[in-house]
Amino acid sequence: MGQWHIGVIGGSGLAGGVGVDGAQEIPVESPFGEPSAAVTTGTLAGVRVTFLPRHGPGHAIPPAAVNYRANIDVLKRCGVTDVIALSAIGSLRTDMAPGQMVAVSQFIDRTVSRPASFFGPGLVAHVSLADPVCPRLAAGLADAVEGEGGAVHRGGTYVAIEGPQFSTRAESLLYRKWGGDVIGMTAMPEARLAREAELPYALLGMVTDYDAWRTSEAGVEASEVLAVMHANVALAGKVLRRFLAALPPEREPSPIDQALEHAIMTAKAARDPVLVAKLDAIAGRVLR
Repeated sequence: MGQWHIGVIGGSGLAGGVGVDGAQEIPVESPFGEPSAAVTTGTLAGVRVTFLPRHGPGHAIPPAAVNYRANIDVLKRCGVTDVIALSAIGSLRTDMAPGQMVAVSQFIDRTVSRPASFFGPGLVAHVSLADPVCPRLAAGLADAVEGEGGAVHRGGTYVAIEGPQFSTRAESLLYRKWGGDVIGMTAMPEARLAREAELPYALLGMVTDYDAWRTSEAGVEASEVLAVMHANVALAGKVLRRFLAALPPEREPSPIDQALEHAIMTAKAARDPVLVAKLDAIAGRVLR
């Protein structure tokens, strides 16, 4: 058993709005390039937390340009044990209404231009992603939403699209047929990379709109997304604080902590030393 250290990836204003004790903003370098921003670390509800704004200060980085590898790498370097992602999402179901929240359980990845792995030529690894979300984190987040009087759906399939445009109506209708429940632009490859980094990951999505599948209505506009997000920022902060306060005093190990245990395929003699060095934080446990 050990101590919790929760990494939180979300909006740039979240850390300042929830009253982090002893907050320090620290730039952390990554061999995978520049992360979205400096991290803010401190304690909240007695738990060590490290915040990272996914889109950078002022929301200047579009979804496809986020350096997801650097973001996960710097959180790992900070000693984070688990990752919570907070994100705006569109709904592909009538019962998942704007203003409600979804503790996502599965993903369909439709992104096309983003580096999706820390590994590559010279060091090959295959991790299991059958169940990409940590169930205890997801359950804890859902409990916290209910504890704050919010409406939450426990489970849902998130369709990750490239963006930055919203879906066409034909795409939105197709994703519904595929079994998608919600849609967004940032969960992939974030969830993939967290698994490679042996970091349990959960995503709490805030429904802001109905995407474009309701053909009798206008398609989603950024203005309505922002309006719902701003109306629910305070709730997100309360949910996070309640979630942290409810964590057990000590962290029981998770199977995800050992995700790389049997994933490395490349023989030691054939491994690229440059890539091995870059992976000191992500995979050093199994590469030493």
